[in-house]
Amino acid sequence: MLPDDPQAATMLGQIRDLAIAYLLALPIGWDREREDRSAGLRTFPLVALASCGFLQAAEPLLTGHPEAMARIMEGLITGIGFVGAGAIIRNGGRVHGTATAAGLWVTGAIGAAVALHAFAVAVVLSVATVATLRGLQFLKPRDRS
Repeated sequence: MLPDDPQAATMLGQIRDLAIAYLLALPIGWDREREDRSAGLRTFPLVALASCGFLQAAEPLLTGHPEAMARIMEGLITGIGFVGAGAIIRNGGRVHGTATAAGLWVTGAIGAAVALHAFAVAVVLSVATVATLRGLQFLKPRDRS
């Protein structure tokens, strides 16, 4: 039951949404951690949390201005792409980290979807990402080094 104070109700809703974004990113981070990747259990939930938090923090200022919200989203997408690029490593003729980078990008989308109350989208993104990283692992060629 939410309190009668609208400000407290808003705050509780925001905390709930931040928790949902964090929890939906945990399985992705856990998968990357199990694979001993550069980003893992700490990074992925923080990306979702930050994405959700940025949109939540901007929302009161941008109500009624969809073009301003679009600019926030554009910056978020670009920023997470930049973070993901840091996970990509080139070693000779081989490139590593592209799945981690893509996972970071999707995790940002999960946080944004939660902030926008598109919970079904966030859940599908989380499930599909884990299923792709885990379920398609067997198709990846074995390292012959």
